[in-house]
Amino acid sequence: MYDNILVPVSFEPDRNAQEAIDIAQGLAEGGADITLLHVIEQIPPYAAAYLPRDHFDQAHRRIAEALATLADGVPGARVEVISGHAGRSIVDWATEHRVDCIVIASHRPGMADLLIGSTAAQVVRHAPCAVHVLR
Repeated sequence: MYDNILVPVSFEPDRNAQEAIDIAQGLAEGGADITLLHVIEQIPPYAAAYLPRDHFDQAHRRIAEALATLADGVPGARVEVISGHAGRSIVDWATEHRVDCIVIASHRPGMADLLIGSTAAQVVRHAPCAVHVLR
């Protein structure tokens, strides 16, 4: 069905990354590219000043290793770790890399989501392609 699938991965306990990957594989054409993407949220400079100098490098490395573990055994899979605002960064990455489907895990929406919105809701509203949301 799809040739270039993006799976944004959040390591929050209520997200099911493995299920999203399984669905992406089911939606993939033979030889499709599947990218597991994690967005490291930016920390305000006043807070970042209190973190160890190598905090971001270590976080990037640990996240890339965790994504690589998830990608093991997934044909055509690659991993990407970027930083920025999660919703905007996912949409921007999908646009730049001509993604034709995003498979994203979400949580059950609550009152806070009605006021500020969730990452999945932002991706659904602004994505340049099909979006498959898991709950």
